[in-house]
Amino acid sequence: MNLNQITIPSLDVVKATEFYKKLGLLLIVDALPRYVRFELPEGDSTFSIHKVDKLPSGEGITIYFQNEDLDTTVKELKNKGLEFSSEPEDKPWLWREAHLYDLDNNHIIIYSAGDNRKNTPWRIS
Repeated sequence: MNLNQITIPSLDVVKATEFYKKLGLLLIVDALPRYVRFELPEGDSTFSIHKVDKLPSGEGITIYFQNEDLDTTVKELKNKGLEFSSEPEDKPWLWREAHLYDLDNNHIIIYSAGDNRKNTPWRIS
């Protein structure tokens, strides 16, 4: 299996589209104001947003975007006006992460993990 795409809900797909374009995603389907789909700069997965009248309740969605030059990327995104809830930080699970939230309060983690992304020292065989 290969992950094809993730779709998230949004109250305002137009505003969400601008946010994710700032993150560097490339718009490939424009059915505004109800739906959009993006390609990522790397890999083969896609990411889409669809209009909802009400967001799901609970803790919401967490989205991880891998980037090997995390510190530079965070600086560039801040220069584009994005606000982070945490600066790049080394985590005990051997990833370096920075956190922010989109306009629908979805939790976004931009991280760098290198080989530890899938091959941590505690990986089971």
